[in-house]
Amino acid sequence: MTSLRTVFGISAATLALSLAGAMPAAAQLGKQQGLVEPNVAADSVLQALPHMNAALVQTLKDARPILSIVSLDSILASKSLTKAQRTELYGKMFVHIDVNRGADAELMLIPGVDAKKVTAIKAQRPWASFEQFQTAMSKATNAAEATRLEQYLFIPVELNTFTVEIMDTFASIGVGTRQWKREFAEYRPWTSMEQFDREISKYLRSRPNELKRLKRYVIIK
Repeated sequence: MTSLRTVFGISAATLALSLAGAMPAAAQLGKQQGLVEPNVAADSVLQALPHMNAALVQTLKDARPILSIVSLDSILASKSLTKAQRTELYGKMFVHIDVNRGADAELMLIPGVDAKKVTAIKAQRPWASFEQFQTAMSKATNAAEATRLEQYLFIPVELNTFTVEIMDTFASIGVGTRQWKREFAEYRPWTSMEQFDREISKYLRSRPNELKRLKRYVIIK
């Protein structure tokens, strides 16, 4: 797609993002408390985690992109990590879950989550913001637990309306980067995920599987 330029040489997408940056926006990746994302973390970071070693690190790298915590759990179980070891590890490393679409099997892998908490999370779908999540889940559990749970979750980016602030919340997991802020805005209006596949794959010819990971975090309404 050919970029539209203003007479000053500024792209239309960049201008739109600058204007959007002045607007308030709710965080879309739950506020993080140091969780490691296994798809983007460096070897040294992964190897320093509980029960990890060089062989396990290589196994995770070979499996990238790991598209769900259920997949990660299966990989680690196949390498003889016990349920208790995996649960301890998930206090430090996790594949984030879509709070509005995540399956029970995913939510139950969040340390400390039981069927009652899964029901509370699902009861108020669709969540529009993590401010809403904090208010509701603080009543269902308590404020500290709502904050702890938030770090494991995300609300998908709506490609036609996202703001800079929303994308910035995804920076730590390699989604809210300068490149994707620019390209996701450049191709507006998005009309289908097929269009997303076609346009974004142009930038991922050397990493075609990364497209699958990016798609987890976006929606088109």
